[in-house]
Amino acid sequence: MSTFKFDEELSKKIEAVYLTSDVVAQRREVLDVLELKAGERVVDIGTGPGLLACEMAAVVGPKGRICGVDASGAMVAIASRRCSEQSWVEFQMADALQLPYPDASFDAAVSTQVYEFVSDIPGALAELRRVLRPGGRVAILDTDYGSLVIHTEDAPRMARVLAAWDEHFVHAHLPRILSSELRKAGFSVRHRAAIPMFNPEFQDNTYGKGMLTMVASFAAGRKGVTQNEAEAWFAEFATLQAEGKFFFSINRYLFVAEKDAA
Repeated sequence: MSTFKFDEELSKKIEAVYLTSDVVAQRREVLDVLELKAGERVVDIGTGPGLLACEMAAVVGPKGRICGVDASGAMVAIASRRCSEQSWVEFQMADALQLPYPDASFDAAVSTQVYEFVSDIPGALAELRRVLRPGGRVAILDTDYGSLVIHTEDAPRMARVLAAWDEHFVHAHLPRILSSELRKAGFSVRHRAAIPMFNPEFQDNTYGKGMLTMVASFAAGRKGVTQNEAEAWFAEFATLQAEGKFFFSINRYLFVAEKDAA
């Protein structure tokens, strides 16, 4: 599992990143490909701060059901507050490998930025398949960290910080094998798309600045990266911005699949 500790402080930082315009656009794309209908039941695996769950609830309406699970109690608390006026939405702590629902409970499922933190991908996809009805669909979104491009004028320091950041996930390149893993688990892959997070400016309300803030915080004290070095690494981006040299890009990959009837 990931070495990330999703306590209240980190959960609030992640919520702030999820509110950036880049991630708002990402949620819109996920909602579009799910094609939810009024009255449908949906499970949100790794619901985080509940932003997607809240938007899905507005689509399925009171005759539907949104069930969000997350391994972090702090995330569950944030999500519960966000959706407190939507009585057809519920959240609970649970693991992607042990979903607390009967077989064939849901019409659709969604998981964003979760499976890259799960060690047993076949087990997680088997559990996902179990809770979906035959023909049920899922949208899965994860990042390939090999697509990360950040301009720096201190390449050795960048390499040290990113080596420390590598400790936070289990599968740095999950999208490369996700199609085959879904097929082996009994799904038909219907749609795939790349969602770039591209920020050529170091500005607030961007995914890039939010992610770089978390990288600096996480890297300090790991792999020989000191607090001072992490702070200097982060400070470079403001300098690059002032010089017109800032560049940040990373790709997320969206997969839409359907549970085979057999």
